[in-house]
Amino acid sequence: MKQLKRFSSGLLAAGILLFAACKDNATKETTTATADTNEVQVPKIISWDIVNTYPHDPKAFTEGLEYKDGYLYESTGEYSTSDIRKVDLKTGKVLLSTKMDKKYFGEGLTILNGKVYQLTYREGTGFVYDLNTLKQEKTFAFDATEGWGMTSNGTSLIYDDGGSVLHFVDPNTFKETKQLSVVDEHGPVEDINELEMIHGYIYANQWQTDLILKIDTSTGHVVGRADLAALRQRAGISAFTGQPGTPEVLNGIAYDADSNRIFVTGKNWPKLIEVKMDN
Repeated sequence: MKQLKRFSSGLLAAGILLFAACKDNATKETTTATADTNEVQVPKIISWDIVNTYPHDPKAFTEGLEYKDGYLYESTGEYSTSDIRKVDLKTGKVLLSTKMDKKYFGEGLTILNGKVYQLTYREGTGFVYDLNTLKQEKTFAFDATEGWGMTSNGTSLIYDDGGSVLHFVDPNTFKETKQLSVVDEHGPVEDINELEMIHGYIYANQWQTDLILKIDTSTGHVVGRADLAALRQRAGISAFTGQPGTPEVLNGIAYDADSNRIFVTGKNWPKLIEVKMDN
């Protein structure tokens, strides 16, 4: 589970462009960015500040977070307690929820075309819900040992499996169409976690760090880093102890495109924080 979480499954070799046939003989594009420091510049430091704080359910082991039409949609993890929920931003009150079967560990989620898509951790199963009711409509399979974060670029579902690769999936067929390797000035970037699309870039939590990475979706290069190490103290959230039920790692990014607001939180955090970064 994500308390002492899984090691990623293997590094993608830098500098290799790979084309592989999908099971239906459709072409799947693999884009692997080079880690050569002549081509991958040192990412910019992204400054940040706290704009506002809101209540957040401290029992929510946050795995996925999204903002839509004034509400937060959240996927929580842990076996036997995972769910998907609609949350009032200002109060943190859960307005609607669908509990998952105890055999599933909820992971990242995203919203596309009136549907909510959610991953599971090690079950290889994804779920599709109606946005208005959160009633489950269908399931789908995804080809990865683990599911972690998820977002969308408006046409494709994009998820990661805790390694250094982003997977692009057709939301109609659930076939993978593209892979994008994430690299910085040191090489492949492991432990990519929760994802959010902001102004055409993917912002990603990096598991077990206080970093949010800004990823160029055309190259896979990390072009910016925000170090939120001081966020817990400044927001009045207790330090990480590893004790069950206490505030865990930073995880969860949501973006309000209409008002240009970024929200972040963490697993079992009692607060959701609006931050100003480079938005």
